Amino acid sequence: MGCCFSEPVDFESEVNLFHFDLHRAVGKGAFGKVRVVEHKKTKKLYALKYIDKSRCIKQKAMANIIQERRLLEEIDHPFIVNLRYAFQDDDNCFFVLDLMLGGDLRFHLDRKGDLSEDIVRFWVVELVSALVYLHRRRIIHRDLKPDNILLDAQGHAHITDFNVAIHYSERRLHTSVAGSMAYMAPEVVGRKGYTWCVDWWSLGITIYELLFNHRPFAGRTSEKMTKSILNDPLKFPDDASKKCSTHGIDFIQGLLGRTVNQRLGCKPGSLGFEDIKNHPWVSGVDWDNLGSKAAEPLFVPDMKKANFDVAHELDEFLMVEKPLTHSKRKVNPDLDKMKPELRQLEEQFTVYDFMSSKRKSYYPHNQPITTVVRSSESDQMTVIQSQTNTIQPTATIAERTMAERSLAGSPAPETTWQQNMPPIRLVGNS
Repeated sequence: MGCCFSEPVDFESEVNLFHFDLHRAVGKGAFGKVRVVEHKKTKKLYALKYIDKSRCIKQKAMANIIQERRLLEEIDHPFIVNLRYAFQDDDNCFFVLDLMLGGDLRFHLDRKGDLSEDIVRFWVVELVSALVYLHRRRIIHRDLKPDNILLDAQGHAHITDFNVAIHYSERRLHTSVAGSMAYMAPEVVGRKGYTWCVDWWSLGITIYELLFNHRPFAGRTSEKMTKSILNDPLKFPDDASKKCSTHGIDFIQGLLGRTVNQRLGCKPGSLGFEDIKNHPWVSGVDWDNLGSKAAEPLFVPDMKKANFDVAHELDEFLMVEKPLTHSKRKVNPDLDKMKPELRQLEEQFTVYDFMSSKRKSYYPHNQPITTVVRSSESDQMTVIQSQTNTIQPTATIAERTMAERSLAGSPAPETTWQQNMPPIRLVGNS
């Protein structure tokens, strides 16, 4: 009777899936799942987000995956879910990211109903720190919401899901519509052109929702939601004063200013951050030492329970989809014989290893990208080079995104770009 042994792993080679042990599934998206993985050498736990190439190509989302891959390489911040490794095999593209034990704020909001002002303020300070960091690197997240804010085991907040994040331009305003509609700023839904200030509006909506368990602007259709965001007055619940201080209300009002240059956080340069730092709602914060995470969170997730939907793991056991396995790549694939979209992923979704690679900025890119990719011979989509040297899908995809985003009331199922890149709602260590 023979015994099977796995081949030894060459940790001096480029990082690949064989460097990791696969553990439980904790998230699911349109193209794949999120798994907890353990690095075989360091024994450290991470989140593995993997993207099925065939589904990605069918949905014409190569540009988004490459964009996210490149943006994440630029980022390293204590209140962001950071990229640690990136690689691919013949079937999937892989992101290995910081693993958060505490779950996302949507999970906790749904479980608790609403959250206290002190708890929310603690998270907001950390989110402000992360947004200022991104904006100074000319990055707009464009999809800040409770679902995309994860807690570590201690209760610190981290921004995740950079699927629709982009570099902003100093020369022009962006006009593409991307993100989750209920959190979009007036200048986005009104198609007036926008820049990094949209993230501060989204933060305002998020704070309001965490405190009062609903959003301030509603509508069952995209048209009604647009009218609400553009025209409805900002109203607070009758019992708002019992849940939030006067300074807190003023902070939310400042973030939800429809006039961009009067919105809190939106003065040019670093002056916007100064306005936030000087606001009485966050007075006394030691912003310089915030990243050390020395401040003790006011809400600590219950680590004895799963802080995610356990149905993801059940789905993995039932093997509804093809399970993820370690598989060797084809040796020296012929790029010239590949389909254009597979070749694009092969050439542009490059390997990253935070232990040996230096983080670098792709703004501007060293080489412009102007590629035509096809999901079939009769179905074309052009990936164009923008003025900011960021990869942007054509307007067809962006326009469709606005119509299909969540609208009002309880969160609707996310579609298009949001499903394409599964949000990371995880358990693990930071």
